[in-house]
Amino acid sequence: MNISPCGINCDVCPLKAQCGDGCQICEGKPFYIKDFGVERCPIYDCSVNKRGYKTCGECAEVPCQIFYDWKDPSMSDEEHNKAIESNVSLLKELNGAKGASE
Repeated sequence: MNISPCGINCDVCPLKAQCGDGCQICEGKPFYIKDFGVERCPIYDCSVNKRGYKTCGECAEVPCQIFYDWKDPSMSDEEHNKAIESNVSLLKELNGAKGASE
């Protein structure tokens, strides 16, 4: 399973054809990032570059304020919050499974 730092399952993402193999490969610079006026996704930057995590599931602060601030403008607040819940749930599930297997 190819999971981005924020918890998106890149394997089933509808933008996969445009993005390629996800944020781990493009280093937090998906094709749409410049539309937001930044060079790199702030979630990727915090998780991978600043904290050295593979995903935010390793962080005790997930979901942090960056998750709430980094919103797709085409989503309603309700859709955005549901996506955060779903992504964080997957991250915690995967991190729990990883911790259990170590």
